[in-house]
Amino acid sequence: MTISVVVVDDQALVRGGFAMILGAHPDIEVVAEAGTGFEAIDAAHRHHPDVVLMDIRMPELDGLEATARILREADWPVRILILTTFDPDEYVYQALRAGASGFVLKDIPPRELATAVRTIADGGALIAPSITRRLISRFATRPGVNTAVADRLERLTDRERDIVAGVARGATNTEIAERLYIGPATVKSHVSSILTKLGLRDRAQIVVFAYESGLVEPGAYDIGH
Repeated sequence: MTISVVVVDDQALVRGGFAMILGAHPDIEVVAEAGTGFEAIDAAHRHHPDVVLMDIRMPELDGLEATARILREADWPVRILILTTFDPDEYVYQALRAGASGFVLKDIPPRELATAVRTIADGGALIAPSITRRLISRFATRPGVNTAVADRLERLTDRERDIVAGVARGATNTEIAERLYIGPATVKSHVSSILTKLGLRDRAQIVVFAYESGLVEPGAYDIGH
């Protein structure tokens, strides 16, 4: 199945380069390009892409607001992959809250860009352990727990809470399975159930939920404890 992509960047040369890289793969089709947040929103509504490769800093409307608006208004399953030249520290929390499914830096090797798009399109999330650690440090500076989010913990079983904690710490399904003495397929099934119960889009949103609910505290790393 072909993955449709909208490439968004305010620099035409950069935008065209990414479009060319992705278009070279037979399973990926770049259906539109956009140079501003407003153009991105318009392109998304016109083409209903599977993935939007979204720059952060753009004129008129930045990538964070464009991401939030696209996901809020979309009536099809679109995912946002954030594209930036900057260290994610400043943006990671805001982008995840806006609904982004992952991050790539603009110096990503060409072969990895296509893999990133496929991962996002397949329902995965691109949050490297290094970015997860930065996210944890962000939450460490945020006071209190979101009570409304914490109340949703009651929807989860004890096992599901353990798995949410593992995802929040950047562990893979295999790593979580090893720690909890269950199979990776069982972890995958639990993750699907968690997403449904909590009304979340992907693993990236599970990370935000885990910390906002108080289930996981910065600095705590033992899955299942």
